[in-house]
Amino acid sequence: MNKSFSVANSFFSRKQALIIGISFIFVFSSCNRNNNKTETNNSIDEISGNLILFHAGSLSVPMKEIAAAFNKKYPKVNILMEPAGSVECARKITELNKPCDIFASADYKVIDNLLIPKYTDWNIKFAANELIIAYTNKSKYADKISKSNWYELLLQKEVLFGRADPNTDPCGYRSVLTMQLAEKYYHKKGLESKLLIKDNNYIRPKETDLIALLESNAVDYIFLYRSLAEQHKLKYLLLPDSINLKKIKYDDFYKTAKLSINGNKPGEVITQYGEPMVYGITILKDAPNLKAANTFVEFLLNKNNGMKIMESNGQPSLVPSKTEYYDKIPDNLKKYVIK
Repeated sequence: MNKSFSVANSFFSRKQALIIGISFIFVFSSCNRNNNKTETNNSIDEISGNLILFHAGSLSVPMKEIAAAFNKKYPKVNILMEPAGSVECARKITELNKPCDIFASADYKVIDNLLIPKYTDWNIKFAANELIIAYTNKSKYADKISKSNWYELLLQKEVLFGRADPNTDPCGYRSVLTMQLAEKYYHKKGLESKLLIKDNNYIRPKETDLIALLESNAVDYIFLYRSLAEQHKLKYLLLPDSINLKKIKYDDFYKTAKLSINGNKPGEVITQYGEPMVYGITILKDAPNLKAANTFVEFLLNKNNGMKIMESNGQPSLVPSKTEYYDKIPDNLKKYVIK
């Protein structure tokens, strides 16, 4: 009896130990899963608050889509978007001291020239574009305009065209640079000055303002980015690659065009040279919501998230891009640049 009791007791002890062990593993595993879930939720919950985004007017459509996609993952972030001409956006930071987390410019050199090194330390090139001439079916000579005669039609007295202000918007000075290049490309001396003195009543602060002029038939043609023309379903004329500021292989020819725009201080001027269109993005040193800003920019630069949306809106991705600011770029964003 004692021996049988001892064996039975040993059996039940081992069984109990096994059950307790399995229970412990189950409880530990369950707790671990819950902890991981909590950590994930906490990381999402930690990304919250207002996020202030200044961006070029030409980025309005893709930025709205990117913000909506970002909010699905980070619903506690309130994205405050403020579109304007890129130069105007920069001056809101440098002259008006307006709070800003992220600045996305239609010309990366606006960041280089106006914000680095005082307001930010780095800049990432992320998208491309090209200049076109947009019009509607109601535009005069809409059935005749071509790559070989567009400048002649724009100079006709009965034709009105609009362009952006070079001192507030990259599209504005790029339009002027294209006119300079056109004078050389078509061998038409004085073409730039003839275009510049015509229809100045239709110069607007940013390129998106021009679309309203065109759609209301106030003007017949506007100088615009191809991405905007596609986003707004406008008809447009493709310009020769030698003047549309699109192709890197024409960089040397583009650089033969230049103009001066207003700098940060009264009386200060900045010389803008022709070059391929490259958009840039940065986070400000004194960003009020640095954590959300870093997360948003990483989301935007990801090929499956923001850059997929950019490309669907007619702006080719340049990510990963070369940078001279590699050491200054946040660690989570270094994978989107090339040293």
